[in-house]
Amino acid sequence: MLRRLLSFGIAGGIGFVVDAGLLYLLAPHLGWYAGRVLSFWGAATATWLINRRFTFADSARRLPLWQEYLRYLAAMLGGAVVNYAAYVAVLHSLEGPAAPLIGVAAGSIAGMGVNYLSARYLVFRR
Repeated sequence: MLRRLLSFGIAGGIGFVVDAGLLYLLAPHLGWYAGRVLSFWGAATATWLINRRFTFADSARRLPLWQEYLRYLAAMLGGAVVNYAAYVAVLHSLEGPAAPLIGVAAGSIAGMGVNYLSARYLVFRR
C-alpha cells in the first residue's frame, strides 16, 4: 500500500510538470481557464501511462488500451472537478505570473486523494 501511494505520488509529480508545462504553452492561445482543461487532459494521459505501468501494474485488469484509457479519464473526472475548483480559487485570490502555477499545484494536491481512490477502485482493481 505504501509503495503504491509513493508511486502514485511520483506519477502525480510528473503529471504536475506536464500539466503546468502545457498550461503555460496553451494559455497565450486559449487563456488560463480553457488552457487548464487541456493541460489537465495531458497530465491525466501522462499519469495513466505511468500508473498502468508502475503503480497498479500488479492489479490491473487487462482491458483493451482504449477502454482502460477512457475508463481512467472518466474516473479522474471527480478529481478534476476538485482540482479545477482549487485552481480557479487560486486564480481569483492571487495575481502575477506564478498564480497559475500555484493554482495547478493547489489543484493537484486537492484532487490527489479523489484520483487515487478512483484509480485504485474503479480502473485498476483486480
